[in-house]
Amino acid sequence: MKCPYCGCDETQVKDSRPTEDNTAIRRRRICTACGGRFTTFERIQLRELTVLKRNGRRVPFDREKLARSVRIATRKRPVEPEQLERMISGIVRQLESAGENEVQASDIGNLVMEGLKVVDDVAYVRFASVYKNFREAKDFEALLDEMSGPEGPVVQVREEDPDLER
Repeated sequence: MKCPYCGCDETQVKDSRPTEDNTAIRRRRICTACGGRFTTFERIQLRELTVLKRNGRRVPFDREKLARSVRIATRKRPVEPEQLERMISGIVRQLESAGENEVQASDIGNLVMEGLKVVDDVAYVRFASVYKNFREAKDFEALLDEMSGPEGPVVQVREEDPDLER
């Protein structure tokens, strides 16, 4: 493994352990040349995936790009990083075990939206606004109406509200 600090090829593994969801091995490494310490992750990859974009281009699947978009959607939200990692690993496993080497970008987006809907409503709306290319406020209204179901939006009224009319 090449050192990210000095580029030396001589590094040593100091500690190895499985991640919490047992989908990867976390290795703590040290460079023998500069003494720099860094962490690597080793994951099982069932197959090489190619993403088929809407414009017809084919690009290699990038797990980090998926993780980055999910982290952006959940920024400043009360979501545990382990929960996100489990969600991302689950999406990747679904894609790899589907049996196809080419995956539609829309399928990935839909899987992320399904996952975020369970994890955090605000993150779901954030991701949907980019993924579905919202242009107007009515796009948000339509999504919120869809989320709230046929009963209409769920509104909670607190008893201690002094402006509450009875």
